[in-house]
Amino acid sequence: MTKLLLIDDDRSLLRALEIGLGAKGYETASCRTAADGLVKAVHFAPDLILLDLGLPDLNGIEFCRRLRSFSELPILVLSAAEDDNQKVGALDAGADDYVTKPFSMAELEARIRVALRHAQRRSNIDEKTTLKVGTVSIDLEQRRVTNHGIDVELTGREFDLLSYLAKNAGKLYTHHQILRDVWGRGYGGETHYLRVYINRLRKKLGDPDGRIIKTKPGIGYQLLDTTEES
Repeated sequence: MTKLLLIDDDRSLLRALEIGLGAKGYETASCRTAADGLVKAVHFAPDLILLDLGLPDLNGIEFCRRLRSFSELPILVLSAAEDDNQKVGALDAGADDYVTKPFSMAELEARIRVALRHAQRRSNIDEKTTLKVGTVSIDLEQRRVTNHGIDVELTGREFDLLSYLAKNAGKLYTHHQILRDVWGRGYGGETHYLRVYINRLRKKLGDPDGRIIKTKPGIGYQLLDTTEES
């Protein structure tokens, strides 16, 4: 049974999540503070954490940083619509995705399934020399990319960017994270620079509408498998 850890200081929301997710076959544990959440992340050993950012003892961004110091558990943030800066901060600190409040149970379940599926893929990625995301195939040893079986000619930096997104397919990464991890620590604020490379990749992959490399306005990008249902 899939285990979910729910961290939110709203008792009524916690209860609703416990009932709704329990009815769908998930085993849940809940807590109302970040401190309790960090303890339960160890002892309950969940498969995924649902995290509210507005906790009474420690904000959700700091929770993400502390959890990431010892665990790669997927984190799905529950965020109010006006908290765009906090969403970015949480993603930078290690969260995998977010759901904006208010949300439907159907949307939440879909996001949980996708996050768990991507986490499982990432857990096996180190042994692979070829990555496949939908119609895109990336040979890491030969530094060769194909889409629909057709070779795609990329520059070195374009290859590095695409392979980075592919290794973390489905995970939403902020502009800052991508620039820091692909270009290096001296980068972080050059979002216009990143946008140029994303546009180049989309053109070469035949992705003018951004279905493969999806934009989250003001936040970042994620590489999606367009052949699967979310």
